[in-house]
Amino acid sequence: MTISRRRLLQAGLFGMAGAAVGVTAACGDDDSSGTTGGDSKELSLWYWSGGLSDKVVAAVATQFPDITFKPTQVGGAFKDKLVTTITSRQFMPDITGIKGEDIAYFMGQAGQFLDLNELGAGDLKAQYLEWKWKQGSTPDGKLIGFPIDIGPTALFYRSDIFSKAGLPSEVADVTAAMGTWDTFFEQGVKLKAALPGTFMVGEAAEVFDMAVGQTTKRYADADKKFIGDQEHIRTAWDLAAKAVKLGISFKVQSGGQDANAAWNQGTLPAKLGAAWVALDIKSAAEKTSGKWRVAPMPSGPANQGGSFLAIPKSSGNPKKAFEIITWMLNADNQAKGYTDAALFPSAPAAYKLPALTAPDEFFGGQVTIDVFGPAAEKIPVAYESQYDSVLREPFAAELSNVETKGKDPEKAWTDAVAAAKQAGERVGVS
Repeated sequence: MTISRRRLLQAGLFGMAGAAVGVTAACGDDDSSGTTGGDSKELSLWYWSGGLSDKVVAAVATQFPDITFKPTQVGGAFKDKLVTTITSRQFMPDITGIKGEDIAYFMGQAGQFLDLNELGAGDLKAQYLEWKWKQGSTPDGKLIGFPIDIGPTALFYRSDIFSKAGLPSEVADVTAAMGTWDTFFEQGVKLKAALPGTFMVGEAAEVFDMAVGQTTKRYADADKKFIGDQEHIRTAWDLAAKAVKLGISFKVQSGGQDANAAWNQGTLPAKLGAAWVALDIKSAAEKTSGKWRVAPMPSGPANQGGSFLAIPKSSGNPKKAFEIITWMLNADNQAKGYTDAALFPSAPAAYKLPALTAPDEFFGGQVTIDVFGPAAEKIPVAYESQYDSVLREPFAAELSNVETKGKDPEKAWTDAVAAAKQAGERVGVS
């Protein structure tokens, strides 16, 4: 079974991995007793598999021969292990990764990390996407997380199946014909009518999460007030329910074996997903090479995924740690990260480099950066709460009931809101 990055992100999709400015109450935001200086010649890095280009990480030793660099890929629940280390204040790495879905939580622990602006990050700000930079910053402007990657979304589709069904199949034509959710759904109905047993959408939650990610709100506001019953969530809900009602949902979990088989067979010839989904499709449906294309997302882009590097206050050599971070995450090395690990760059200068501008034969020779680049620049910025993933879960569960059990969408909406409010109350969201 192929374990996709989407599958791993699904539990917190858009609730905590969207393009969001992470601001939380500063509980635990006390000053660490660790040093903010030092000239240690031995520096450590914590990251997770696929979080950085392993080739770039390995090259640090050559680029910085004056230090001993010790990178460690931490397996399992990365956030939990980092939290445990912060709490015990023992064995802290000099540099650590922070996943995008966890950045809001660590904003509440901002006092445990250095403000990278004090090390010169402000001079580099213009080289990175503004919304991503904000996502790694506290309300008062301290930069806790230096941007690694992002996940601009698009519509992946099989041009051969679209053509067979009489749908537009060239990228420009698909862009024109499926520019909104309504027109996308219309084409989905035509697809199903022309090729019975063929579906435009994998599952209703896919539409829901993308639609939420296209807005400037999530599930809780900066005052820890529940907003999951507001119009932006209801609109996303209605879109997802409409996909079910129209019968264009395949009702299959994204990233699973059934979805992978459907990509190969052509019964699921479309996928709404982030840039890194390309790697999932290539891995799961290798024999369909040349048949896939990428078009802009209906109704505009969203963001899915993307992480950061941070320097704990206990770092033995913050200045050198910052030099390492900024070297690993410059435009050239971000382009290498895209090639090596499908990490879409947060530095726009990388979009002009050969690694991103080269035609992709899997996608019929298309230069996919022509779609993902503009999408990356237009990601809507939202407030992000550390509780968003908890608040999202009841909506996903009830959508599944609508999709797989035939539950009335109105009843499911009422139950989802009630359950989300209860979940919020348990974590202090009112």
